[in-house]
Amino acid sequence: MAAPSGPASCEDFAEFQELLRVMRTIDDRIVHELNTTIPTASFVGKVDPGQTCKELYESLMDAHTNRERIIKNCISQTSAVVKTLKEEREKAPEDAALLKQLRKEQTKLKLMQSELNVEEVVNDRSWKVFNERCRIHYKPPKSQ
Repeated sequence: MAAPSGPASCEDFAEFQELLRVMRTIDDRIVHELNTTIPTASFVGKVDPGQTCKELYESLMDAHTNRERIIKNCISQTSAVVKTLKEEREKAPEDAALLKQLRKEQTKLKLMQSELNVEEVVNDRSWKVFNERCRIHYKPPKSQ
């Protein structure tokens, strides 16, 4: 599945999570993908499992790289907003609305940082399944 086009919105956390959910479709469907594309012993001659595994490997790498980039970009953007709000808060410590906004952004930042942990779990699961089914058909480069 291709990554959605356009920049990720980091403003709304629900929208950010929905984008990641859509982008994780390849990982959610990896078992089905492997079952339908990697042949059993009786169908080996009809499909090239090496090429299929290579294409799946490249798709997984692209998906994982894109998601990690989006998550880290949003963490960076939200961190900058938190820093700015903290600086404003130091100048106006009595501003309740500013404090509320700061707390909201800090919570969003923590949730985005937790998405990195979710991403690690999703990626580990996908690589485990990929390696179980493709290790005899395709040897990926040593970067993984």
